[in-house]
Amino acid sequence: MKIIAIHGSPRTIRSTTRQLAGFVLEGAAEAGAETEIVDLCDLRITPCTACEGCSFNGICVYEDDLPELAVRMKNADGIVFASPVYIDNVSGQMKIFFDRLADAIHYQLLAGKKGCSVATTHTSGGDEVVAYQNHVLNYLGVISAGGISIATGGNPEAVDAAGPAARALGKKLAAAITDGFSDPVQEEEIRGNREFFKDIVIDNRDFRTEEYERWVQQGWIP
Repeated sequence: MKIIAIHGSPRTIRSTTRQLAGFVLEGAAEAGAETEIVDLCDLRITPCTACEGCSFNGICVYEDDLPELAVRMKNADGIVFASPVYIDNVSGQMKIFFDRLADAIHYQLLAGKKGCSVATTHTSGGDEVVAYQNHVLNYLGVISAGGISIATGGNPEAVDAAGPAARALGKKLAAAITDGFSDPVQEEEIRGNREFFKDIVIDNRDFRTEEYERWVQQGWIP
């Protein structure tokens, strides 16, 4: 069982968000998971320009670090999104990363995986950012096992105090992977997304034959 955390704070190892995500991974490791954390600021990820080039062959026109990261996500069983709150939303680094996942979203390349989300903030917006990140997980076809946000008020010890809850979330994510986890609300949203995305898959079936056949085999295209 492999769980990967994608961390979007530009503060990298000094980040309270990274610390919180680390607690989640510690809990998952205690439950038997192999874990890793990726700092987006250590990677070169070019902003998406909506050229739609990836729709034809799954390959972005930009040669950067996103394709390798996407492979690491595909090889994982669980995905953790972790971002600080910047002006009531995820960090710019996290948003650029999300936008570049368009092909993975349209073709549901991560479908069937489990995930969760964490966020830290000074005062407000943490729950909303967790909800947004979990929404992105659902776009990817990933079922979220939950999330946690911490308002530190400028006190770094607030994250330490959240350690037990974050570790519990990590264990819950690991259990969702090994034992299964369902959520009718999320599953209905994912079905609705696929109903919308299937037109893209059908329109490009001559270019993405394998992906089209995978959708047919999954029963997502009748």
